[in-house]
Formats: sequence, C-alpha cells, structure tokens
Amino acid sequence: QVQLVESGGGLVQPGGSLRLSCAASGVTFNPNVIGWFRQAPGKEREGVSCISSSGEGTYYEDSVKGRFTISRDNAKNTVFLQMNSLNPEDTGVYYCAVTPRTRPVQVMCTGGAPFRYWGQGTQVTVSS
Repeated sequence: QVQLVESGGGLVQPGGSLRLSCAASGVTFNPNVIGWFRQAPGKEREGVSCISSSGEGTYYEDSVKGRFTISRDNAKNTVFLQMNSLNPEDTGVYYCAVTPRTRPVQVMCTGGAPFRYWGQGTQVTVSS
C-alpha cells in the first residue's frame, strides 16, 4: 500500500523560505515520478515541480524556476521541495504524488498523465 505523508508547510512572510518533505512508503514500481502539486484558493491544482526516480529528470513550473528546488533521497524514500523567495501567489495546499513513469517528466507533471497516489497535503501560507 502506497502512502505519502507531507510535512513542512506553515505560515511564512514574503521573501521567506520553507522546505517541504514527502515521506513515501510502499512504492515498489520503478521507474517512477514524484511531484509536488499545489491548489490555490479558487484555482485548479497545478504541477509545481516533479522529479524522476533516478533524479536525472526534473520539471519546474515557470513561476517557481530559480526559487524552488526539488530533490529526492531514495535511501530515505523522501522527496524535498526547497522553496525560497516565497510570495503570496505561492499560497495554497501542496500535495505530493507518485506514479509509474510512462512519459517524460515534464509531460507527466503538466497533466500528460494522471498521478495514481496522493498525499493529504500541507498548507503553505505566504503573508505579512
């Protein structure tokens, strides 16, 4: 049984940083893609960043390029999202998701393939 548990969300001032973690268990399929998705109030959920199981393939949504960094520690079955220079537009619920890799990471992260397993989400609020 696949389980994903997100942590690290919270309230931060504009310009601040947060590090999200996604602890995965029961992921037996490889290759896979793990991604971070966010849903802002009144908006559809969107792919923020994704990474392949080997780590060689990554994707970043345009608005987070240069500010967010995705990484994974396969020995600890954990994926991280380092978020710097946060702004109020980054506010939302951040979800971690994993699925077997069937297409290029960018295609999968932008809606080209459904992610099979999802975490419960962690709230990120950027406000002064």
